[in-house]
Amino acid sequence: MLKSTTKAFAISAFAIALVFSAVPSQAGIFDFLKSDSAKQKDQALSPDLGKSDDQMVASTYNAGLDAMSKGNYTSAAKKFAEVESKFPYSKWATKAILMQAFANYQNNKYSDAIDACNRFIQLHPGHENIDYAFYMVALSQYEQINDVSRDQKPTQDALDALEEVQRRFPGSRYAADAAQKALLARDHLAGKEMDVGRYYYKHGDWLAGINRFKTVITTYQQTSQAPEALYRLTEGYMALGIRSEAQTAAAVLGQNFPRSTWYKNAYQLVSTDGHPPTASAGSWIGKAFGL
Repeated sequence: MLKSTTKAFAISAFAIALVFSAVPSQAGIFDFLKSDSAKQKDQALSPDLGKSDDQMVASTYNAGLDAMSKGNYTSAAKKFAEVESKFPYSKWATKAILMQAFANYQNNKYSDAIDACNRFIQLHPGHENIDYAFYMVALSQYEQINDVSRDQKPTQDALDALEEVQRRFPGSRYAADAAQKALLARDHLAGKEMDVGRYYYKHGDWLAGINRFKTVITTYQQTSQAPEALYRLTEGYMALGIRSEAQTAAAVLGQNFPRSTWYKNAYQLVSTDGHPPTASAGSWIGKAFGL
């Protein structure tokens, strides 16, 4: 499933942002908050108290953390918003913005999470946790990816945000996960092209279908959709009587995915004389694969 590990990773990762530690935490935020060690909890969660205002900040902020630990994300987000609005110059207001983002993300309120992160990015562009803010924007976009039968703008938005994390913060602890999710997002976009291409083939519009499968090969070649796309090109070119391109698509399929069922099907489709398919010099398909 496309998004199966997203929230689990975000929970673990956000334990880092919660305490603003330089060392990644291996514990999930809920296990961390439920620790029996009062000393550990105080060190991680409680602000330094020196003024009466500090006590009010601590009370409100920790009420948000308590609500978070109980899964009451709506209440948690409200408490962190209160910290930000009532104590805007407190160092805890800065943390509270990210906590709002996380609470809203956990509550499936992705637009609110993105708004909080964008506010953090605008107000604190040089903050040590700015990479997390960009990463949370990307995760919130990623969670809104639709089924391939629907509009894929959310998928493209997610891909753009994930690639921005990789581009801006290549050494960040979030870069590897962003890269993995970007691969899945590309596969999803390729899947949409495949879905539309199959639809055109079903209705006999071979050329329109070929154009969709061509997009998969030229734009999403590294995705899992590539083998079928090459087979569909073989199928479409054969239907149009363009045997040289059909042969090339089948040959490229065999060179790159020799054990694929799609290659076996393509081989049977073009090898009526018993000889393996051969690539035609100058074909766009061969050039796309560096042949």
